[in-house]
Amino acid sequence: MKIILTGATGTLGSRILFSLLEQKFDQIDSVYLPVRGKAATHPETRIRNMLSSQNIPEFIQNNRSAIAHKIKVIDAKNILEPTSYLQDENIDYFIHSAGYVNLSTDPAAKKEVFKENFEFTKDIFKAYSNRINKFVYISTAFSFGDIGGIVKNDYVDNDTGNYRNHYEAAKHASEKYLLEKSKTENLPVQILRPSVLGGNIEEAPNFFISKYMVFYLFAKFFYNNKSKDGIRIATDSATGLNIIPTDYAANVIVKVLETNIQQLNIVHAEETNMMKGIVQVLDAVGFSNFSFTDEQITTATGFASKLEEFYYETIGVHLHPYLNSKPSEWDTTLLESILPMPKYNLEDYLMQTVSFAKAANFRNQKW
Repeated sequence: MKIILTGATGTLGSRILFSLLEQKFDQIDSVYLPVRGKAATHPETRIRNMLSSQNIPEFIQNNRSAIAHKIKVIDAKNILEPTSYLQDENIDYFIHSAGYVNLSTDPAAKKEVFKENFEFTKDIFKAYSNRINKFVYISTAFSFGDIGGIVKNDYVDNDTGNYRNHYEAAKHASEKYLLEKSKTENLPVQILRPSVLGGNIEEAPNFFISKYMVFYLFAKFFYNNKSKDGIRIATDSATGLNIIPTDYAANVIVKVLETNIQQLNIVHAEETNMMKGIVQVLDAVGFSNFSFTDEQITTATGFASKLEEFYYETIGVHLHPYLNSKPSEWDTTLLESILPMPKYNLEDYLMQTVSFAKAANFRNQKW
C-alpha cells in the first residue's frame, strides 16, 4: 500500500500518520509526506523531530527505525509535480489533511482562505487524479454552515449559504467540487468531516493535543488576562459545541479508508453545552469575573470594561458565531458502527483538556 498524506505535522494529520502506521504497518510500503520547511528547519528535520517526541504513541516510539524506512519526506514546494518524486509509481490513497484554518469573517480574508483551501485542493486533485486509486478529503463537520437541527452524513448538496466564516464556505466548495469530479472522472472520493478537535481520550498522553486552537484560544485568552475587569460573554443557553478527541478522529479515518463510505461526519453524538462548557474552561484557568448575556455586544452597544472591548475586538470576532450557533443533533449511527465512541463526561473532559493545556502553558509542539 502506498499513501500520500498532506498535513502530517498538523494536529490531525500527525495523528492520522500514527494511526496508519499502527493499524496498517504490515500493509504499508511507503507513506509520502509533503512537508513545508519552517524557518531554518528542513522538512525532513520536522518529521524527525515529530518522531523523536515523547508525546507520540508507544508503538511509534518502539518502532522508529522500521517506520523511518516507510516514510518518504517530500518538500511541499514540489507537491504539484508528482513525477518529480513518484516517477512512474501509482498511489493507492491520497489523504488531503492539510488545511488553512482561518475563522475570520472579514471580507478581505475571503480570497486568501479560498486560495489556500478550495483552489489548492483543486490543484492537488488535478495533479494527482490520474496517479491515485482514491482521494480522501479531510473537511470539517461545520462545512454545512449554521443550519441547526438533525445533521446527517450526506449534506454536501445543502446550499444554505449560512456559513459562519469563509473557512466553512471554502471547505463546502471543495467537497462539492471533489464529488462532482468523482463522477466525471470515475475516481472514488471520500469526504470525512471531524468536528472541533480536543485532546486524546484513550492514547497516551491523555488529553494531549499538538496545537491549541478554537476553544483552547478562548481559554488562553483568559489565562493570560492580567486585568481584574469583568466581562459579559454573549451566548445562548441552547447552543452547544461539538468536540471530538483527536485520537478517536484519526482512528476512524484510518478504519474507513478502505471502505466505500463516501461521506462521514466524525462527531460526538452530543454537543457540549456552551454555557456549562465555558464555566468549566474559565474555572480551569482561574477566571471568575464573568456573566452570560443573550444580547449581541458591539461597539454600537458599548462595552462594560476594557477587557470586554479587547475580547470582542479580537478572538470574540471569530468565536462569537460559534458561541451563538443553532443547536444541532448529529446522526452517529454509521460512525458508532465503525468505532464506538469512548464513554466519558463531556464537561469533565473539557476541563481536563484545558487543564492539560494550561500545564503546558498553551505551547504548541515545535514540529
